[in-house]
This record gives sequence, C-alpha cells and structure tokens, in this order.
Amino acid sequence: MKISVNKSRTLWWSISGAIILAGIISMLVSWQQIGAPLRPSLDFIGGTRLQFERDCTLPNNCDRPIDINTVREVVESQELADSSIQLIADGETGENNGVLIRTKTLDVDKRTQLQTALTEKIGTFDPKKSQIDTVGPTLGRQLFNSGITSLIVAFAGIVIYLSFRFQKDYAVFAIIATFHDILMTTGIFSIFGLLFGLEIDSLFIVALLTITGFSVNDTVVIYDRIRETLKVNPNRPIVEVVDDAVNQTLARSINTTLTTLLSLIAIFLFGGETLKNFALALILGFVAGAYSSIFIASTLLAWWRSRQEKSNPPAGDSEQLTVNS
Repeated sequence: MKISVNKSRTLWWSISGAIILAGIISMLVSWQQIGAPLRPSLDFIGGTRLQFERDCTLPNNCDRPIDINTVREVVESQELADSSIQLIADGETGENNGVLIRTKTLDVDKRTQLQTALTEKIGTFDPKKSQIDTVGPTLGRQLFNSGITSLIVAFAGIVIYLSFRFQKDYAVFAIIATFHDILMTTGIFSIFGLLFGLEIDSLFIVALLTITGFSVNDTVVIYDRIRETLKVNPNRPIVEVVDDAVNQTLARSINTTLTTLLSLIAIFLFGGETLKNFALALILGFVAGAYSSIFIASTLLAWWRSRQEKSNPPAGDSEQLTVNS
C-alpha cells in the first residue's frame, strides 16, 4: 500500500507544531518556576544527591509507606529547607519505601546527621541500596558548557556536510527537521520535568547528539532517492517524486527505527536508574527523527519546490530543475 504524505502535509505539520508549542510553553513555565527550561540534575548545578531505601527484610521496618511530609520535616530540621524531595516506589510492592533528596553540597558530617535523623523517623535503610553523589558547582558549569559546545559543533558539521552534498534547499529542510527532533525531545522532557520531576544529566546531551546523527541519516536516505529520481526524470512533478521516494524507503525507515527501539526499550526497562532517562531521550528522539524524515523534511521540500515551479515555470529543457550530482 502506498501513502501520499503530501496530501495530508498540513496535518503532519499541525501535529508537530502542537507538540513543539506545548514543549515551549512548558519550558517557559519551568523557567519561571526553577530558573531553567529543563530540570537540571546535579551534573549541571552541583550539590549532593542522597538516595535511601528502607531494608524491608527487618521486622516492621516497612509496615507503612514513607510520608513525604515527615521527610520534609526532617530535612527542614537540618536547615536544608530548599532541598528537593522525591519518594521512590519499591519495584516489587509498589509502596513508597525509598526517598531521593537533592540539596546543596554537604560534607560527610552533614550527610551522616541527615541519614541518622531520617532513620529515626522513617526506618532503617539498606546500606546496599544507598547512593550519595556530590558534584561541585564548577564541574557542573563545565559539563554544561562542554555539552552546549558539542551540540553547536555537531550542528555546524551537519550544515557543512549537507551544503556540500545537496542543494541549498535540501540542506535547509534537513536542518529544520533536525531542529524539529531536538525541540520535540527537549519539550517533552520539560513537560515530564514539570509533571514527574524528571531531570536531565550529562547523558541527555549525549542523547541529543545521537538523535541529531540518526535524524540526519534518515533524512539523507530519502533525499538521496529524490535526487536520483530527478536525475532520471527531471520533468516529473516534485510531489509525485517525493511520495515515491518516501514509499520506496518507508520499509527501511520503519524497520531500522523499530529494531533500534527494541534495544532502547530493553535498556529503559532493565538498564537501571542511571540509563533510564538516557534511553527515554533516545526513544523519543528516534521516534521524532523517523517521523520528521518521512512527514516533515520530505513534505517541506515538496512544498518549496512546487512553489518554485509555479513561480518559475520551465521554458525548455535547458531550464529544467537541476540537481547536484
């Protein structure tokens, strides 16, 4: 069955526009609430993160779920009122038997005092499941600056590569599609940050770089097919050429994306807390990349070339549409 992506291009653009707009609104709200468009982890802002889970093998230690108000009272008593507190559900029972606290940088004595006070109020913690991480503010800024620099360098390299390989309009719309994928991923993460407290760390930057490469690769495959078809038949309407190119590469795009997603979903489910957000970012980005390559980059090129053909109709063979070899 063949699909005609250009017939419903307004629908595809509207879906993308709605998701991106929701993400931008979320980033603005997040900026007002926490001073950043996305909720940053300790990797970027520095501080101490403490994660404790109760030892449910001890008698009566997990009879009742942890009350977040009790945790907040303990934290405030330690003069850490500005801390972020999040309860962690037990994977087996679903009860809140763990707590995650993100606060300013604490020394060993302060961490010990806080852990002791929490133990007295909510129960004994399992030392095997306790995690304490501290990142200095200077290192956090360095990681953030390095991540942004990496993204800028990656985009610059992509612009140069596409400019040499394709005509200017191909390159422009491929870059727009890549920005589309980055905006979708960051926007959804911003929404999740507001709703579920989802944080971004240095792996999120790695995920964005990976998404960028995947998106461009998928778009280049379709654009190559369009270019090859136009070489053979330059008089054929661009809308038909684009629809055929999408249909010829559709199975490849879907199969590549699905097989990649299977691995990412496995990492998300079984890869542990450290890799969960990284895998989620890649899942969102790869889905957005496949979508933009098929429904955004191709339809934008067809729309633009159709406008060019109408405004500058060919007068003869010498004026037919040319394509870079």
